Amino acid sequence: MMAQSDAQKRASRRYVAEKVKRTDLRFYPSEADIWEHLMAQGNRQGYIKRLIREDMERGGSALG
Repeated sequence: MMAQSDAQKRASRRYVAEKVKRTDLRFYPSEADIWEHLMAQGNRQGYIKRLIREDMERGGSALG
């Protein structure tokens, strides 16, 4: 793989800043079981996205 040029790096940073969305999850001590289960997943991001997509397909509502 070839190294990225400075222009490619700038373009990638700009794309991420403008297009990519992020969120932050917090787990309290009472939710340690959820945290441990998530940490046991090989691909945590993929796992969370799959759960959300499955919920969407079932018609899950924003309020649960």
